[in-house]
Amino acid sequence: MNETELKALIIRQIGEIAPEIEPGMVGPDEDIREACDLDSMDFLNLVIALHEATGVDIPEEDYPHLRTLNEGSAYLAKALTG
Repeated sequence: MNETELKALIIRQIGEIAPEIEPGMVGPDEDIREACDLDSMDFLNLVIALHEATGVDIPEEDYPHLRTLNEGSAYLAKALTG
């Protein structure tokens, strides 16, 4: 998966957790938790969904790498290729 596909995946997964969020509502450098009003459980559900969709293990210390769409897609792309 490339970064564009990974961004789309992140947005789809956010939509599953917070159905009121539409794809264009989150800017690429905007804090996902703030933009989508995700609490800690919602964010954990997002991490789990991304793990299930990609197979990438995301340890808790790496959660800050998922702060924005750009950071999250870059993190996942690196993990998938490395």
